[in-house]
Amino acid sequence: MKEITTSSKITVFENIQELPLVEQNLMLKAIEVRKNAYAPYSKFNVGAAILLDNGKIVVGSNQENAAYPSGLCAERVAIFQAGSIYPEARILKITISGTSERNQTTTPVPPCGACRQSIAEYEIRQESPIEIYYTGETGEIHHSASLKNLLPFMFEKKLL
Repeated sequence: MKEITTSSKITVFENIQELPLVEQNLMLKAIEVRKNAYAPYSKFNVGAAILLDNGKIVVGSNQENAAYPSGLCAERVAIFQAGSIYPEARILKITISGTSERNQTTTPVPPCGACRQSIAEYEIRQESPIEIYYTGETGEIHHSASLKNLLPFMFEKKLL
């Protein structure tokens, strides 16, 4: 038997003002678009904004459905839209902001497992890391330089 040890490096910013200007503006877009979330069941609104290497910004918000598995998270709405509209562009950064209508969200909200896998597909395909910034309604912002920090054992096409 042997053990495999992994580690992740996450940078913590105390608030949005600590972010570099490009990332501040991208996070503000994620915060703004979360107002478009359709979340009547979870009451949890999430917004995502993606910066592409062509300078374009693509946004998405979570869209729920009474048949729960039929909805989509904000990250996947944004990433699939970016892939559809700008198929040749590389994704540089994703910002994510989540808030609850039930209580104040002060803990950073990372992408769920399904979203991590979707982001992984694009990171692997473009052969370059995707930076991820995520936050709650208020408080700290976490930054990962690559999806690999959040999903060290990615499932990918070479495994098929």
